Amino acid sequence: LSAFRQRDCCSSNMEDNVSLKFHQQLLLISENLVTEDVAALKFLCTDLLRLRKLEGVKSALDIFKLLMDQDYLNAEDTFLLAELLYRIKCHSLLKKLGYTKEKVQERLHEKGRVSPYRQMLYELSENITNEMLKDIIFLLQDHLPKRWTTLSALDLLTLLEKQGLLTKDKVDILGNVCVFVSPDLLETIKCYKKAKVLCYNIFSSPDAWTAVAKLLKELGALPLFWSTKMHKKRCVLLPSEQEETAVDRVFYFNPRLDLNTCYKMDGPRRGFCLIINNVNFNSSQRKGSCKDVEQLERVFTWLGLDVKTYKDLTSGAIINLMQTWQRLQDHKDRNCFICCILSHGESGAIYGTDEKLVLIRMLMSHFTAKQCPQLAAKPKLFFIQACQGNKIQCPVYVDTDAQTPGLPSMQENVSLFESIPEEADFLLSMATVDGYVSFRHIEEGSWYIQALCSKLQLLVPRGEDILSILTHVNDDVARRVSPSGTKKQMPQPAYTLRRKFIFPIPTAPPPS
Repeated sequence: LSAFRQRDCCSSNMEDNVSLKFHQQLLLISENLVTEDVAALKFLCTDLLRLRKLEGVKSALDIFKLLMDQDYLNAEDTFLLAELLYRIKCHSLLKKLGYTKEKVQERLHEKGRVSPYRQMLYELSENITNEMLKDIIFLLQDHLPKRWTTLSALDLLTLLEKQGLLTKDKVDILGNVCVFVSPDLLETIKCYKKAKVLCYNIFSSPDAWTAVAKLLKELGALPLFWSTKMHKKRCVLLPSEQEETAVDRVFYFNPRLDLNTCYKMDGPRRGFCLIINNVNFNSSQRKGSCKDVEQLERVFTWLGLDVKTYKDLTSGAIINLMQTWQRLQDHKDRNCFICCILSHGESGAIYGTDEKLVLIRMLMSHFTAKQCPQLAAKPKLFFIQACQGNKIQCPVYVDTDAQTPGLPSMQENVSLFESIPEEADFLLSMATVDGYVSFRHIEEGSWYIQALCSKLQLLVPRGEDILSILTHVNDDVARRVSPSGTKKQMPQPAYTLRRKFIFPIPTAPPPS
């Protein structure tokens, strides 16, 4: 009997310690949440907790207590709180619960409790500016109490719900005002309605699922080579930052891929990709560059572009080539234009094989809407593998793409952002930041181009946009090191893109 009592006592002490630690975690989290965060948590819990009880909430601890009372939150299961912190983008607080952003994303499909409807409303609130809010209130004045004072977009949405004007099946009141206030807000609502129609409760025959899968492919949300023989007839809407993935034979997708938030990429012809590869100079040779060209040709051909390669062009020939492509009428039938230049370079410029500099800004200016109307409002992407200075010496077996010190140099440094024409729809991705060299292996090719090709093959099938892909390229290159162990490199993109640029997922597997 004494032994049983001791065991019960130890067990009770352990439970008390776990409970104490759990409450300490909640206290630490609450201390790091500001008033706006509490309001967001309160709104996201509207479908889980009674509105009457939520109205009395003054702090994050009040919300935690309500969730614990309803058994949504306890020491053994903290996922709902992790999901809520993830939704309001308090990612740094996730570690206090033993989670990371990635771990939460992985489990959302099975444990997520915040409804797509609530997610959509919260996303709207996050994107409604003060000026937009004033306009929305003006348009809805006949539906609002005369003496009601709006404090935030969340307050407005909550009021509309209380009045029964806004429900998960009735969102037209928001759509009608967003037509006049913001096309982007309207697209968020359209996205929700489309996902609701396409993706929930598809509990019919396998033939019905096959038809849905076919439609998803047409929308660009499902890879064309993906199997449509799914056994579960249910899809869920994931947040926009999550990638498409198949888990337990259930396909999770982002329906925004076909909306106006992305550049149109569904034309019969994707576009042209020019590759300028300057290898042979009077005083040097860019060994390994041909390896880069081979990779670029394979990858961009796989992505559906018509690739044209030019080798060893002088500064004058490069300018003439830009003028020729500027006048090309065939651009009007294509979705985009891509230009890759591999050469020596200095700040804001690249070298021709005659060892004369050509400003990158001048090259890009040939394709502005004014100079090339056929490419107006279409994305123009420039990838430059060239040094932007001479601050790092070349180690053994690693060349730099800088010209020799005796060659002419620019009188003034030109910043990367000054290299972009003052027009929309351009992206300029440089292999390195201004003033520094970029590295190229004499056999394997340059760090930057090899990382770019690798990440395009990996991430395009997942539906990533080009800026997300370039972020992965930055990380890849930043982790590389020269044979001496002391030389590093950091690529740098700059852009005036107005929408997401997402390559349609190819029907064929990646080339390598």
